[in-house]
Amino acid sequence: MTGEDVFAAWREAMVVEQIERRGIRDPRVLEAFRRIPRHEFVPPALRSRAYDDGPLPIGKGQTISQPFIVALMTSLLQLKGDEKVLEVGTGSGYQAAILSVLAKWVYTIERYEVLAQRAKAVFDRLGLKNITVICGDGSLGYPEAAPYQGIIVTAAAAAPPPPLLEQLDEGGRLVIPIGDYMGQVLQVWTKEQGRVDYEDILPVSFVPLRGRYGWSPQAWERFEENDFEEEM
Repeated sequence: MTGEDVFAAWREAMVVEQIERRGIRDPRVLEAFRRIPRHEFVPPALRSRAYDDGPLPIGKGQTISQPFIVALMTSLLQLKGDEKVLEVGTGSGYQAAILSVLAKWVYTIERYEVLAQRAKAVFDRLGLKNITVICGDGSLGYPEAAPYQGIIVTAAAAAPPPPLLEQLDEGGRLVIPIGDYMGQVLQVWTKEQGRVDYEDILPVSFVPLRGRYGWSPQAWERFEENDFEEEM
């Protein structure tokens, strides 16, 4: 078997054992995870662990989330294919790549330029042309392309940033971990007739959201004292 054959076998096992077996059965979501090569989004030294059932470090204190968490957050958006989606926290780029298979266009914002550039290089290499990468404060959203039918935040906030709720389209869904350094709850916020409501999904543990509507530097230190791994 070639190296790519091995990765393909690992990817299939990831989909069946880590995602489908845990209850995610949307065929479009499963196909996206079969199509996107996760190993392209992890540091070369960690590629042999790319399909492990857990998060991995990618630099700048950030992680590529556990495959199941990426799949769960993706499925909660309930994408049909014609949506415009905003992702806050590009990180490795893996989540945006998955979304690009399921939505019409993806806007993804990353605070760290080195991560944004690295993710864009992978998108280009894989021929993913419906992703716009922005380097900036993700807690402010990206009003230039609003409204969004789906917004996904891959970092923990104390509350949904007001700009994100404002940029959420009528009938849209915001998926975000809410809580503090002790732990968070993954929530889905929906907007109907101008009013927003939310549903708790399950406990999670993410890196902190930074920016104007994120955590203070003092709070970041408390996050760093804890293991923020999303593994379930």
